Amino acid sequence: MATLCDSTQKISSLTPTDVKVLATRLEADDYSSPFEGLDDWHFLRAIAHQRPELVEPYLYLLEFEAFDEA
Repeated sequence: MATLCDSTQKISSLTPTDVKVLATRLEADDYSSPFEGLDDWHFLRAIAHQRPELVEPYLYLLEFEAFDEA
């Protein structure tokens, strides 16, 4: 299991191309399990907190739309 320190080091070394690959995977939503997609989504959120400039073009992937559960 990755530690917070490992995550921080990994995020600090990401390039815009790395984030684009991650966002493309999320957009395609072609995962073998829902947990893989959730892991990518959480990773994109972590990037957004630490390096928001990298995630700016993909913020729509992190936003939730309001819906009515009638």
